[in-house]
Amino acid sequence: MKKLVIHGGRRLSGEVTIGGAKNSTVALIPAAILAETPVKFDSVPDILDVYNLRVILESMNVTSTFKGGELMIDPTEIIEAELPSTAIKSLRASYYFMGSLLGRFGRATVTFPGGDNIGPRPIDQHIKGFEALGAKVREENDTVYITADDGLKGARIFLDMVSVGATMNIILAAVHAEGTTILENAAREPEIIDLATFLNNMGAQIRGAGTDVIRITGVPKLESKNTHTIIPDRIEAGTYLALAAAQGDGVLVKNVIPEHLESFTAKMIEMGVQLDVREDSIYVPKSENLTPIHIKTAPFPGFATDLQQPITPLLTLADGESVITETIYPERTRHIPELQKLGVAIENPEYGQITVTKSNNFHGASVAAAEIRAGASLVTAGLMADGITEVTNAEHVLRGYDHIIHKLTMLNADIQIAED
Repeated sequence: MKKLVIHGGRRLSGEVTIGGAKNSTVALIPAAILAETPVKFDSVPDILDVYNLRVILESMNVTSTFKGGELMIDPTEIIEAELPSTAIKSLRASYYFMGSLLGRFGRATVTFPGGDNIGPRPIDQHIKGFEALGAKVREENDTVYITADDGLKGARIFLDMVSVGATMNIILAAVHAEGTTILENAAREPEIIDLATFLNNMGAQIRGAGTDVIRITGVPKLESKNTHTIIPDRIEAGTYLALAAAQGDGVLVKNVIPEHLESFTAKMIEMGVQLDVREDSIYVPKSENLTPIHIKTAPFPGFATDLQQPITPLLTLADGESVITETIYPERTRHIPELQKLGVAIENPEYGQITVTKSNNFHGASVAAAEIRAGASLVTAGLMADGITEVTNAEHVLRGYDHIIHKLTMLNADIQIAED
């Protein structure tokens, strides 16, 4: 196990470049096995999830190389094989292999995925979609068995709740299905557009990605003809924007798509952060005299649930009480007792609600990262605190943030990885 050791209190300045989107990458890699040619990705984040996904690919005789942000995947010799349960259980997004294997072979056997513990995240909407396409789904001993002996057929599917994972998984299964699939109440996240763009460039026929109705007309084969550049990670960008406002003396956050962050930057501006939003970068000046805000998480284009924890340390600088209402994962609160150890005035007075009040005396402590975004909030608070902060279970942070030690060091932070 690893830990992050942070010597806090240093002011940050300079530039940071955002990497490719984690939430795109973890769907694009499983999607690559739908191709009948080698596939190449650019701007791939150097995170643990990528390495775990490559282990899963290797178990199916799919070779890959990863260097300098470029990932080459060759699925031309793919075989059906049992997927390694250790890698599957280490990241929830491994469930995208359900859709891609179903689309490729007409069947899939996948151990129930793991990942961050942030409350119930059922896959019932994924299963509903697969069954509508003609598959039979059976769950037994923590494993999901999906078969479509008569092939997949296009269908009209209405999701009972907006789900990014179900939307992507149904797209993956439907690209080779016979006829047209109409997916209603679909999620609208930018990462879904990224997935659809990648598949369309290989010959898929997907229309409406980014809206709540997506139409997928099945095609017999997919062939990659160019490199797919992954979109910038809006969650990583939001994390650095909040960190820069909390502890920075002027930080330029580069390689961002500002339109993907409007709900987040609007809240920062509401607080009094004088953001300079440019074409593909955002400058964050030193921030003073901040006012408290109310945040309510919602599916895109609303305030992302993945950003409610990273913005929390910034809220401690506002003169008053800020309130976060978490509507997506109300149990996403495991960062609260850890932040309290650092001196953060944060409470969880009722289910799905978090309050943060002004905190002047951050101090170093030993804290544990329970999941990716909780870990990000602890890193930011540790950088703001006096003294030394140790963040254990650092693997969670490294799973989601590309080259985080290097990027923070270049901003003048004092942070290292150590063995725990």
